[in-house]
Parts: sequence; C-alpha cells; structure tokens
Amino acid sequence: MNDQNDDAQGYALMAVAGVVALVVAGVIALAVSTTVGTAGRAPAAADALAPAAMPAGEASGGVAEVEGRVYFELGSDALPASASAMLVEVADAARAQGDKVVLISGYHDASGDPVRNAELAKNRALAVRHALEANGVPPERLVMDKPVVLTGGPDDREARRVEVHLR
Repeated sequence: MNDQNDDAQGYALMAVAGVVALVVAGVIALAVSTTVGTAGRAPAAADALAPAAMPAGEASGGVAEVEGRVYFELGSDALPASASAMLVEVADAARAQGDKVVLISGYHDASGDPVRNAELAKNRALAVRHALEANGVPPERLVMDKPVVLTGGPDDREARRVEVHLR
C-alpha cells in the first residue's frame, strides 16, 4: 500500500513540475519575443494587433494614454505571439504610472451560442491579463470588464478582440 502512495505522490509531483515548466517556458518565450522586437514581424502577424500606444494629451504636455488591441483567431483564446510587443509596452507604462489601472475588455459577436461566445471573450481577456501579470503588472491594477457583444460591423475580427486601456 505504501508503494502505491509513493507512486501517486511521484505522479502528482511530476504533474506539478510539468505545469511549472510550461509556465516558465511561456514566460521565457514571451521575454525572448519582446527582445527580438517587431521589425522582423511578418505582415500577417502585424494584423494581429493595433497600434500599441495612442498618445492622448502629449500636445498639451500631458502623459500619454496607452491603449492597444489584440486580435484573436476564430474560436481561439490563445494569445497571438504578435501581441507581445504591445503588451510589454502597456505593462511598462502601467509599472511607470503606479496610480493608473489597466482596463481589459473582451469582445464577441451575437452569432452562435451567446454563453460560449461570452466565455470565449472572457478567456481571451484572461489571456491578456495573465500576460500583463507575467510582465510585472500587479493583479490589483488589472480591471476586467464584462464581455461586450457587438451587433455587426465591417470587420469580423473586431468581434474577436481584447482592448487594453491604461487609465
């Protein structure tokens, strides 16, 4: 009986070590992709994110308001690698401006199963949140917004986006 307990504990420890290894590998991959920069990014990857920072108030001497969008593949909540640079920029700005919070908003369309779509939008927003946490933004400064339903528009990918706003 003791051998069975030892085997079960061994398997549990291996599973935990595997999860930790995957998290560490993800953080390392994110760090490596941000040091490479965005200059060599393929055009298809460039479509996955909107301009990373949109200055607001710089002309009047104010602090830039950082905003960004991450576009996801259809039916997926996997964070696109092309979003790394924008998320690092938002995280850097959030750490530099300790009095600000990061608002994270997921979007989905009204077609199909509304519960599944809302869950997918939430999971996409969580992926963005986890990436910002991995880049050093304290969890208490990350504010999740309720998933937003879009009722149409010229571009279907707008319903597969997550927006971040430093406010």
